[in-house]
Amino acid sequence: MTRRVVVTGMGGVTSLGNEWPVIRARFAAGKTGIKHMPEWDRYTGVSTRLAAPVEGFDVEERYDRKKLRTMGRVSRMAVFASEQALADAGLIGTRDLAGGRAGVAYGSSFGSHQAVLGFAQLILSGASSKLNGTSYVQMMSHTAAVNVGLFFGITGRIVPTSSACTSGSQGIGYAYEMIRNGVQDVMVAGGAEELSVGDAAAFDTLYATSVRNDAPDTTPRPFDRDRDGLVVGEGAATLVLEALDHARARGARIHAEIVGFGTNSDGHHITQPAAETMQVALRLALADAGVDPAAIGFVNGHGTATDWGDVAESKATAAVLGHRVPIHSLKSYFGHTLGACGSLEAWLGIEMMKEGSFAPTANLATVDERCADLDYVKGEARRLDVEYLMSNNFAFGGINTSLIFRRV
Repeated sequence: MTRRVVVTGMGGVTSLGNEWPVIRARFAAGKTGIKHMPEWDRYTGVSTRLAAPVEGFDVEERYDRKKLRTMGRVSRMAVFASEQALADAGLIGTRDLAGGRAGVAYGSSFGSHQAVLGFAQLILSGASSKLNGTSYVQMMSHTAAVNVGLFFGITGRIVPTSSACTSGSQGIGYAYEMIRNGVQDVMVAGGAEELSVGDAAAFDTLYATSVRNDAPDTTPRPFDRDRDGLVVGEGAATLVLEALDHARARGARIHAEIVGFGTNSDGHHITQPAAETMQVALRLALADAGVDPAAIGFVNGHGTATDWGDVAESKATAAVLGHRVPIHSLKSYFGHTLGACGSLEAWLGIEMMKEGSFAPTANLATVDERCADLDYVKGEARRLDVEYLMSNNFAFGGINTSLIFRRV
């Protein structure tokens, strides 16, 4: 038995705000969350000074101190985003979460970086004064998934998806499969990431970060001829997925239906994307959804503003969907939020599909001639009546994901 799966709740934490009306207004005003980071000046080996931080985020007064002990920043953002999504779905405090038929599929690239310092001190100096009983729990790669489950008393399956830039989209995809196949009725799905200079340094060593340090408003520039690399960001986003029959039985509001998911791996190179296997992931999602490529009305692109990543993605998209499909990249506003990006882009893509208006890619002026001939949305928002939205993400290790949502 297979079941239809719908989205009944959405919520998030971003550098442009935590509510869709606020984010929408900032899109319209051409605002991005990219900032110059003077506190990074002491890291002499890192060239970039740019990031997209979530400013003013603090849940110390909101949540019980005992519950906060196991949460680093990444888990706190994941729990907050999940609280917003569960409230939107009308599931806070209900029996639906505690009966074993609700689960969590959630990811991040890593746990909380601050917790690592205690282990580093132990290894480097032999001292363990910075370690405590929750250091490992805050650091572990499945910290967001576990803390979401614990906080809301969810007793079904926990599916951690720590797969770098596809963590959030795999969380949604695997949650969809759990419900479709009858394993769970409800899944809390998504991804989160906390900002760290370490993430910036990782990309910096690959010469993949933007160094327009004095002009944060002009970068990143996905698909643009003059792009010079990505900007790291942070945030979290959660979708509540639910079996259609379960949602209808309790009278839930439905935002969208998830109809397709495809994921695979390149088996080729740890950091160099392969357009050929990207195409396969997109085709897997289309086959799962049972829709023709021509049915896709808009593409939420991965669009990191890296040199070869944008080229490979655009060629894969054109090969599968044709040359005139509209596409944008929300990383031009939020930077690359790594483990959060797949769920963040899915959330906002659904919001835009519902309203029939899609934000342009910020800073995109002249499309790189090496990129495929697609309908790149730039300059101003595009009014479109879209039935099917495709949201794609690609990660280190050659992990490719594609999600397809249907408007309801």
